[in-house]
Parts: sequence; C-alpha cells; structure tokens
Amino acid sequence: MFAKGKTTLLPLVAVLSLPFVAGAALPGASDPASLPELVRIEESTITYRLPGEYLVGRTATNAPLEKISLARPFEIMRRQVTAGEYGRCVEAGGCLALDTPQDAGMPVVGVNWYDAAAYAAWFSRETGETWRLPTDREWSLAAGSRYRDDALTDIADAQDPSRRWIALYEAETARGADIDPTPRPVGHFGSNEHGLFDMGGNVWEWTDSCYLRHRFDPVTDAESVVENCGIRIAQGSHRAYMTTFFRDPKAGACSVGIPPANLGIRLVRDEPGALQLLKTWIGL
Repeated sequence: MFAKGKTTLLPLVAVLSLPFVAGAALPGASDPASLPELVRIEESTITYRLPGEYLVGRTATNAPLEKISLARPFEIMRRQVTAGEYGRCVEAGGCLALDTPQDAGMPVVGVNWYDAAAYAAWFSRETGETWRLPTDREWSLAAGSRYRDDALTDIADAQDPSRRWIALYEAETARGADIDPTPRPVGHFGSNEHGLFDMGGNVWEWTDSCYLRHRFDPVTDAESVVENCGIRIAQGSHRAYMTTFFRDPKAGACSVGIPPANLGIRLVRDEPGALQLLKTWIGL
C-alpha cells in the first residue's frame, strides 16, 4: 500500500514543481518551438506618471511623478504579433478579419482593443497557457529607457485654463509631426536594454489599462479615481488614449491628444499556479 501511494503521488510532485523550473512547458501545451520568443523582465525601475486626467480641485494639471520598480518578474513577447500570426486566429474563427491585406511577416496593424483581446483569448486556448495584454504599468517597466512621459506642459492655471489647452495643442502638434506612419519590419527600431524589439516605435501596442480621471481635493486631502474602460491606453513613442472599438487611429479614434500612427499587439504570458498545473495535468 505504501509503495502504491508513493507511485500515485509522484506525478503531483512533478506538476507542483513545474513553476520553479525555468522554461518548463505546461502538459498539453503547444510545442515550445512554435511559441513566440519571450523576455523575462526581472528588474526595472522607471520614473512613472499615472495615466489619465489629473485634477487638483477643478484645475487640470499633471499627475505627480513617482519612481516605480518591478514588484515581481513577468514574461512578455520579444516582438509584436505579426499579421501572419493574427491571420491564423482569423482562420480559426477566433478573430475578426483585418480591413486590408497585410504582409504576413510584418507587425499586425489596424486592430482595435477587442481584436487584441480576442487574439489573446484565442492564443491562450491554442497553447493551454494564459496570455493577456499588459497593463500600462507593466508595459512601461518593460519599455525601460524607451518609456516616454506623456506630460507635455507644466502649465496649470485655474484662472485661465485656456493657457494649458493652447500649450498642449502646440506640444502635441510638434510631437505628431515627427511620426512616420509607415509600418516597419520587426526589429527596425532596435531593441531596448531588456532585449525587446520596437518598444516606442511607430506601432502602438494596446494595453489592458482603462482611462482614469484622478481628482485630489487640496482642502480635505481626499482622492478619488473614476475609471472609463470605453477608452484604453495604447503605448508607443508616447502614451495614447484610444476609443476601444476603432481600428484606425487616424479616423478620429483618439480620445485625447495626438493619435498614434498604428495600433498593434504584444502579449504577456502569465505563469501558471500550482492549481492550474494540476488541472492541466489531469485534463480538467
């Protein structure tokens, strides 16, 4: 009886130890050779500003800067999803077709937030792993030196808010003039210190973070945050606030500021917990 019990427990021990083995694949997952190359972000510290609108009383101003560091490691695709990879999701019925044909080897563009989320859900089913869009904070930490603060002006005038509007318009116009809208091949914009390709290039990447309105009351020190998930954050050479269902950012889809040149996808892979590994092992 004792020997039989030991034999039964061995697979469970093996399963529970998998998260601690670097590069271990889930039982039943796709061939690791067919998966996109991943980068494990172990350490990163940046000066970060919370996304969205920040109000002190009724005065619009910049959210305060803060130094943030990685709380725990995570894995992210080294490059963006290509049009060919997205096309396989379309063929499988997991994604909606693109509006125009695209070169299979180029980063996919012309996708809205729902397309990006659908691709992550389909890819999770295909691989038996959990893939998702990164949060704005995760994307920024992964971008490292390629992360760009989206504050364009320090003007905050309660008596004359038009001064800030004019300064923002001028800064955004100047920034938008520098953007080349033509999609480029994978690796065109080089890699950052983590080895990630094209972070901050001209294909913005959808995140899972919603637009936020922060309000701070200087009289009571009370703070409040209102979330609007009809607008999501896209990250590229600057932070962009995008209506979720638009595929073409040049068609009036940008909810705040200068629109990005293109919209694409890069996913994060979540590490499975022991319970999920056990369920996968026994086929649940």
